Amino acid sequence: MTDFLTFLKNNPYPGRGIAVGKNRVYYFIMGRSENSRNRIFSLTEDGIRTEAFDASKMKDPSLIIYHPVRRVGDNLIVTNGDQTDTITKMGDFRQALMTREYEPDGPNWTPRISAILHADGSFELSILKQRDGRCLREFFCYEGCDEDKGYFLSTYEGPGDPLPSFRGEPLEINMPEPEDVWAALNPDNKVSLYTNIAGEVRLFNKHLGD
Repeated sequence: MTDFLTFLKNNPYPGRGIAVGKNRVYYFIMGRSENSRNRIFSLTEDGIRTEAFDASKMKDPSLIIYHPVRRVGDNLIVTNGDQTDTITKMGDFRQALMTREYEPDGPNWTPRISAILHADGSFELSILKQRDGRCLREFFCYEGCDEDKGYFLSTYEGPGDPLPSFRGEPLEINMPEPEDVWAALNPDNKVSLYTNIAGEVRLFNKHLGD
């Protein structure tokens, strides 16, 4: 099992990441450009959304303004893009993601990562990424997991040019406390963190002094 805090401290740029455990889920975003870093998480009626911290500096909102988290019935959907809305509208996690592909931001071709958590403790993770000019769609289904254990998926392996997409199965990790995860993220690149533990939501935003 990977020590999650050590992993984050040693990886300056995993991009965007989802960690799912028993009764808890974490989602963070990082940024390298001014446009990507100019964001905060804010609460909505059914989850959260990204917003520009300084609207006057917003350039292209197409891939950075979206609803990362939405609750639909007993399900909690977490993604790194507007595929949250696709899943919400279609009502079927796999079928919805079969209609989507990686982000059109070559040469990085940022993967779309998604998760859905069910009321019975089971959950699913997915990554849609570019391989040889085509979309590779991977799905991972879990009946649940033990206390203090989780599974982590990120957009990138780490820094690079172009940025290398995440490879392999989701990492099996321990699930530290929210403030420790926030502190472990690279201080220059981290932007925001969402945590949900048994329904208790916390938001961490660098621009708001967290």
